[in-house]
Amino acid sequence: MNENAAPVRRVVVSRVILVLPLVLVAFVAITVGFVASKTVRQPYETPFFHLFFSDTLHMKAWLITAALLLALGQLLTASRIYEVLRFPPKGRFYHVVHRWSGRIAILLTLPVAYHCIFLLGFGTYDTRAYIHSLLGSFLYGTVLAKVLIVRSNGFRGWALPVAGSLLFSILLGLWLTSAFWYFSAFGVGI
Repeated sequence: MNENAAPVRRVVVSRVILVLPLVLVAFVAITVGFVASKTVRQPYETPFFHLFFSDTLHMKAWLITAALLLALGQLLTASRIYEVLRFPPKGRFYHVVHRWSGRIAILLTLPVAYHCIFLLGFGTYDTRAYIHSLLGSFLYGTVLAKVLIVRSNGFRGWALPVAGSLLFSILLGLWLTSAFWYFSAFGVGI
């Protein structure tokens, strides 16, 4: 029996495992982008909702802003979990906060995604809308890839921080091309 067979097999399995989240991201992004590109229609058949906000655009801007603030909290708690920053309390507190703030952040993006994907569609009318649509297509695939990495064994130690950083970057890009743009152009309001 070859003594080098085990390390080679481990490297191949490790590379295959690393490809799975990338395939998941690509599949979801292509699916969301395709669905969004096929749903652009006017007049809108389904009415927009805006909860307690004055209109749908304010609702979307504030929900994505809240999600971004929770994502900033994710960065802070992740840095505490990985002991990049050290501050009290010790123990599993930051793991729980990290998990729940992530869940709430994703829940806050769902009404926004509904309007963007199923009512507005994939915007190509200007660069901002096009970049926003591309980032939006990748958001939930990246979420699923991060969950896959968290729930699976066999990923390298750097895979989870990279997935989390990518997810934060996408959310920040979505905020910059939507809420920040909206607040800058039309002012902050509710």
